[in-house]
Amino acid sequence: MALQPPQSFLKKLSLRYQYIVGSFLYLTYAPKAWLYSRQRDRLERLYGRPQTQDMPTDRPGKLTQAEATDRGAKFYFEQAELDVTFLTPDLVRLDWKPGISPIPYGIARQDWPTVETILEQTPDGWRLASQGDQGIHILVNFEGHLTFHDHQGKVFREELPPERQGEHWSHHARLQPEEHVYGLGERAFPLNLRSARDENGQPPTFRMWNYDAAGKYAPGSDPMYMCIPVYVGLHQQGSYLVFYENSFDAHFKFTDVASAAFEGGALRYYVIAGTPQTLLNRYTELTGRAPLPPRWCLGYHQSRWGYGKEEEIRKTVHCFKIHDLPLAAVHLDIDVQVKNRAFTIDPDRFPQLGLFIQELAQEEVRFITILNPGIRYSRRDKLCMEGQVLGTLCTRPDGKLLIAPVWPGWCVFPDFTNPLTRRWWSRQYEYLLDVGVSGFWHDMNEPAAFILWGDRSLPPYATRHHMEGRGGDHREAHNVYGMLQVKAAYESLCRYQPQKRPFIITRAGWAGIQRYAWTWTGDVDCSWEALKTTLSTVVGLGLSGMPYAGSDIGGFQGNPDAELYLRWFQMGAFTMFCRTHSSNNVENRTPWLYGEPTLSIIREFLKLRYRLMPYLYTLTWEATQDGFPPVRPVFWADPEDSNLWGIDDAFLLGNALLVCPVTQPEVRSRSVTLPKGRWYHLWDDRVLEGPGTVEIEAPIKHIPVLVRAGCILPMEQEKVLTLHVYRPVSGGCQSMMYSDAGDGYGESRIDRFQIAWNEGGLDLIHTEEGEFSLPYETIEVQFHGASVKRAWIDGQEASIEGDRVRCDRFGQIRFEI
Repeated sequence: MALQPPQSFLKKLSLRYQYIVGSFLYLTYAPKAWLYSRQRDRLERLYGRPQTQDMPTDRPGKLTQAEATDRGAKFYFEQAELDVTFLTPDLVRLDWKPGISPIPYGIARQDWPTVETILEQTPDGWRLASQGDQGIHILVNFEGHLTFHDHQGKVFREELPPERQGEHWSHHARLQPEEHVYGLGERAFPLNLRSARDENGQPPTFRMWNYDAAGKYAPGSDPMYMCIPVYVGLHQQGSYLVFYENSFDAHFKFTDVASAAFEGGALRYYVIAGTPQTLLNRYTELTGRAPLPPRWCLGYHQSRWGYGKEEEIRKTVHCFKIHDLPLAAVHLDIDVQVKNRAFTIDPDRFPQLGLFIQELAQEEVRFITILNPGIRYSRRDKLCMEGQVLGTLCTRPDGKLLIAPVWPGWCVFPDFTNPLTRRWWSRQYEYLLDVGVSGFWHDMNEPAAFILWGDRSLPPYATRHHMEGRGGDHREAHNVYGMLQVKAAYESLCRYQPQKRPFIITRAGWAGIQRYAWTWTGDVDCSWEALKTTLSTVVGLGLSGMPYAGSDIGGFQGNPDAELYLRWFQMGAFTMFCRTHSSNNVENRTPWLYGEPTLSIIREFLKLRYRLMPYLYTLTWEATQDGFPPVRPVFWADPEDSNLWGIDDAFLLGNALLVCPVTQPEVRSRSVTLPKGRWYHLWDDRVLEGPGTVEIEAPIKHIPVLVRAGCILPMEQEKVLTLHVYRPVSGGCQSMMYSDAGDGYGESRIDRFQIAWNEGGLDLIHTEEGEFSLPYETIEVQFHGASVKRAWIDGQEASIEGDRVRCDRFGQIRFEI
């Protein structure tokens, strides 16, 4: 099936002209970038510290003493101290000292119940154990080697004695031969980081340094925008999670050992043992759960760098309406600002902004605007003047302002490690909220700076930060910079609009960022390889605690053909953040651009996403309760099946759906590895049995999407709730659905559904919790996997139409099958 005619010569010429004109903007910043790069290097030579290569490497030495504490123990070595503290039986914090103790930016919970522990001496050292079925046993030998056992005695982690050079800590842990490793935040590599290879075919080094990709990146790029020092290990003895509470620049590598090397700070880390579900539950209990988002943001978002005027947006929204395409929000890039300045919207381009936002609201479309942290360095700039007076801007060690070029030109940068800065910054959102802006998109907040060589940020040694009063430099502040900016935004929106839930997007973040914002995968290349890698990136972010992520559908840079855009859209329809966005030097990327049949297929996937809204919304509630990412790796379904560990071309959406995108051109079928159990085709109810690998057709009109047997999949259309009941193989099963008003903090409800076998078929039992009224006029129950002969709703026989029954509400439905 041909998706679109070949481009004409004039069309290609037009695109080439658009690319050249759009790219010229970057060249205008070259002189400033050259000058800044020289100044940065000079400052680093002046204020940088000696390299550590010539310094001696210190190890802990001999263990000389151990003493029990109220929830762990302290171990004293000749050259170091180790403080081990159990927060729960399966979550333990380890502190190697000396070093600068971290400011707990990533930690959400400080109060933990008492954990009973046992400390006893062994022939090789000491054994410290927490009590209970979830307990962890740690063997500390006389050289500083640590061995972690679960309560069954299985070894799940082995650590070598750490090393210290000056203020740099290095940490190493042996990996099992079959062990897979996931996480580290945003990575443009396969899901299993241990399988990744660089351009030379060698295991790559992953840098822990939030990094601006400067408009375009391809698979294998490192570092990325959102680096989080947390990873999950999975092997035959079980699974575990390690989180390093250290925001300094660092490097990780996974070979026979897992290596982590930090440029400064103390070596403080947390180890969690258990199933993948336990790991994410405990990690988000420690670093915070994502708050419930407004329901509308689960819809489709349209964006483009190039919506420069009100009329362009009005035309785009109108086209969505006439093409019958759902639309939740339009995002505005920097070209809507006054000379790219933060907290501005050009009144010449939006002469009646308040009325225009109201006009969009009547169509149920929200207005989202962008913010960058760089402030124009000018006495005429209000933010710059206020920041100087308040002393809330980043400075050099000599007290002068740190100045670097970004989109507004020469810029100064708020120091978000100062509470006063965050309070001041949070006040700036208020007038935009008053005019009706529904959310904020925080970009360039690594923070990024324009350069011709070297690092695309502020000088690590020569940038001073407040660090909550104790002082520090950019090596420590860099990775938490973006998170602290959106923390100020989140607190502003909560305070100023307490009746609404904040919607914030951020490009950069660190551990705990899920408490404040969503994210996307940045300026990804427009290619099939990038599409496949994006899938792994989103799943890896979920395993790093970030549940709400998506990508620029079709890629940010480049002009995808119809097939690539459609396949990307089909995947994006099942990620939590569903947005199309593109650069200023490419073609306007809207669904109708590609004609038929692409437009009709996209329409069907968008409408399917909106029908799935009850399910998607329930997944957001689960994330607030349990910390589980809605988009999950396939091994989540059965972590003991090693055949699932390396799958990175499919994902689970919740526990019900297995989504299998197509990531290669001209492919009309693909191999799918099934977890154990029975699976139904979403499209036609055909049955597949797992575990095993099967070939499934993937025509251009859809991708393989499978539903787990025993699930109850809620869908909505208008005021009708349809419960799709997929017949279980045996035994009973349960599902639930969360509902509320969609925003605010009022009443809510949980509808629980239980399937139980009876002599002649199945019972569907419904119980209700909460005061919120069910927001549907009719309930429809659609049975899958068998033909329904008869049905009774609360004891009364009901009419059946195509294995479907309808009612206002019910307590029990009995199906004879």
